Amino acid sequence: MSRMAILVDGAFYLKRAKSLFGQKSPADRAEELVQYCKKHTEHEGAELYRIFYYDCDPVGKKAFHPLLHRTIDLSKTDDYKWKMEFFGEIARKRKLAVRKGEALDGSCEYVLKREVARDLVVGKRTTESLIEKDFVLDVQQKGVDVRIGLDLALISHEKFADQIVLITGDSDFVPAAKYARRHGIDFIIDPMWHNFRDELGVHVDGMYTPCPNPKRKKR
Repeated sequence: MSRMAILVDGAFYLKRAKSLFGQKSPADRAEELVQYCKKHTEHEGAELYRIFYYDCDPVGKKAFHPLLHRTIDLSKTDDYKWKMEFFGEIARKRKLAVRKGEALDGSCEYVLKREVARDLVVGKRTTESLIEKDFVLDVQQKGVDVRIGLDLALISHEKFADQIVLITGDSDFVPAAKYARRHGIDFIIDPMWHNFRDELGVHVDGMYTPCPNPKRKKR
């Protein structure tokens, strides 16, 4: 039986899981993550080596909201509390390692959601129609991609696993995927039905998302 390492781009997973499976409590989301990863081992008939989860702690500083015209203490928000509880939950999970990066200084600010900005530009919305939910907190991370790349290289070089599943929608990991394959690793990408650049698909051994495509269900 082959051994499988599963690497999870945390920020990506949480965003896609909320879209695919709905809002959940920290405990339920943590258990969902583990069960989701186990579906990969079941699909390949592999033994789980370890789940690696990469993310940053939530930002606890203060940020100015341009629509509300006031500063918000992020450490007192529901999102901050949820994320801290979620980290506590996954830290207790069997065979799950947490790798943390950090937020870039000065990167924390409220910005318009992409689709809202597009609607404003084309005239579908007006500035007078904007509401609080039209804005999202933009936080740039550092160190997460580096940690994913280093673990991919180490697992591949030391042969800790025969298969690697990378849950992400980011095509920046193409060099790491190439390195793993050159070392005999069966490299699988799981984009969770997110659109991705074709370049990433060319350099992996397979793609698999262990849940139904939501776009097909709508038809």
